[in-house]
Amino acid sequence: MALLSFLDSNKVRYELTRHRPAFTAQQMAAEEHVPGIQVAKPVLVLADGTHYMCVLPACCKIDLAALKQGIGARDVRLADEAEMAKLFGDCELGAEPPIGWLYGIETLMDKSLEKDEFITFQAGAHDQAVRIKLSDYKILARPRTLSFAYHSH
Repeated sequence: MALLSFLDSNKVRYELTRHRPAFTAQQMAAEEHVPGIQVAKPVLVLADGTHYMCVLPACCKIDLAALKQGIGARDVRLADEAEMAKLFGDCELGAEPPIGWLYGIETLMDKSLEKDEFITFQAGAHDQAVRIKLSDYKILARPRTLSFAYHSH
């Protein structure tokens, strides 16, 4: 898998865990016994014809209007599964790691993820998770930090 090779080649310390298959970030948070606010879920959007990987806490949703304003786009929509399957060929659909530039896509991170020292995310498969220091994640993913998430409860 590209993610683990990438982490290894960058000498990043990470913890890889296996759990029962989880098909949402919130399910993965429960399987990993981690609060949803500490689990990063990637959401692919298309803004004015360009794909962006938006990374936000598992317990949140994207405020498309805030995202549109934050990146200065006229039109923003969620990408569909066909677009995702084409871009993330080495991953199970819905288990993409939140490092967009591995796939040639800019990463946008919601600032609410900056509250914790560690970040947990899917490792490309529905039964694997990676936990790394947020500081390492920011070096690897090079995200642009914006405010575009809201709690979905």
